[in-house]
Amino acid sequence: MHPTHVPLRVATGAYILNSGISKIGADEGTAQYLHGAAASTYPALFKDMEPQKFAKLLAYSEIAVGTALLAPMVPATVAGAALSGFGASLMGMYFRTPSMTLADGIRPSQEGMGLAKDSWLVGAGLTLASQGILGAAKAGVKSGVKSSKKAVRRATPGTR
Repeated sequence: MHPTHVPLRVATGAYILNSGISKIGADEGTAQYLHGAAASTYPALFKDMEPQKFAKLLAYSEIAVGTALLAPMVPATVAGAALSGFGASLMGMYFRTPSMTLADGIRPSQEGMGLAKDSWLVGAGLTLASQGILGAAKAGVKSGVKSSKKAVRRATPGTR
């Protein structure tokens, strides 16, 4: 894990991990609320799922994303992709639920303020993923340059 990623990964990872842990033992009312929100936004995926099963799926998904962000051995590209996907699903709920936005369909209503704030998850995830990709590309270029220099030295008589 790159040292500059630590604050971003710890802040988002701890928050999402805690959110997932808190949903593990969701009561029936909470499970129905969570399921209803997801089923109305993504009916093809969740309409036929039982609320308690959905709450557990959501809990374990959040725990997985939070853990991936906190685990230093998980590459930034993987952690960033997981965070981006999670954040994008929340933003999908925000944009697909008419009561979440004002008449323009973008700015949040009072009801949508909580989900609108989750846009930072998408930005943080894309930052981690892009930095991971760029870091890997840069490392690959450096490795290739070193290999090329060694090959040139071996091929050129009188040099080491």
